[in-house]
Amino acid sequence: MSAPIRPVGISGVGFHVPPRVLTNFDLEKSVDTTDEWIRTRTGIIERRIAEPEVATSDLGLEAARAALERAHLDPRELDLIIVATITPDMAFPATACLVQHRLGAERAGAFDLQAGCTGFVYALSLASQVIATGACDNVLIIGAEVLSRIVDWNDRATCVIFGDGAGAALLQPTTQGRGVLAFALRADGSGSEALKLPAGGSRLPTTAETVARGLHYTYMDGQEVFRFALRAVEEVTLECLRRAGLTLAQVDLIIPHQANSRIIEACAKRLDFPEDHWVCNVDRYGNTSAASIPIALAESVESGRLREGMVVVLVGFGAGLTHGAVVIRW
Repeated sequence: MSAPIRPVGISGVGFHVPPRVLTNFDLEKSVDTTDEWIRTRTGIIERRIAEPEVATSDLGLEAARAALERAHLDPRELDLIIVATITPDMAFPATACLVQHRLGAERAGAFDLQAGCTGFVYALSLASQVIATGACDNVLIIGAEVLSRIVDWNDRATCVIFGDGAGAALLQPTTQGRGVLAFALRADGSGSEALKLPAGGSRLPTTAETVARGLHYTYMDGQEVFRFALRAVEEVTLECLRRAGLTLAQVDLIIPHQANSRIIEACAKRLDFPEDHWVCNVDRYGNTSAASIPIALAESVESGRLREGMVVVLVGFGAGLTHGAVVIRW
């Protein structure tokens, strides 16, 4: 990324998770698993699960309101809303349009973006460019998921991993030398079979047979995703820092996609970057896909772990296979 026409920063963040907590001990009662098995392989202790009547737009709306309140911006001043999700309320219209209406963002454009767990990073990169060029002044990006609807609750390999939640960020012009310094986006479609929702699209439309075969549940080759993640996080983080003219030694904090703690620990070792400088909340929320980075970002701001002037890297990887990173001076 070349130097922006005008600098772009995040002026407000917020998140929302469902109140219902599903612990590993709860899962022991319904799945052939144990708390120890889940913790040692994923680092997850509990996750949040949306009630049946709650959809992705509901979670995204609450996260959006929190971000706008923190930034002291009236929704009517928004120019654009982007929702990153793989669990939209419906195939169409876009979940972003549902959020836009309920927010009262009367003059905002709205669309969804689908890049798997890297979705928030992709959305942040796009949003920063439309502001940098002067096309928009106020862009709201949301990562929101209700993954509990697309996992097989009898499959211990996947159902123990995922959770529901949403995070949001408001992007606006900022002062020179602050905000988004660089981004790098990548994809490797040759790995698309490793993480997918097989049925329900034009390739394999919904039929009684696809439902009976469980093809509307998430399929994941965990080992392949693990190998990809290690390579992808290192590659895209270093490339993004190079574009920003920075080194890893100048980074204060890395906020990765919260897939599982083993991946984060392995990435820390591979980059030789102190583990205590990585944000990890997967133990409390599980893998919330496109929502994981904004939730971790919002918590880091609220707790004071991410402070003004710090350099932070947001890095994601997910279905596609996609990966991407953004470097920000907070």
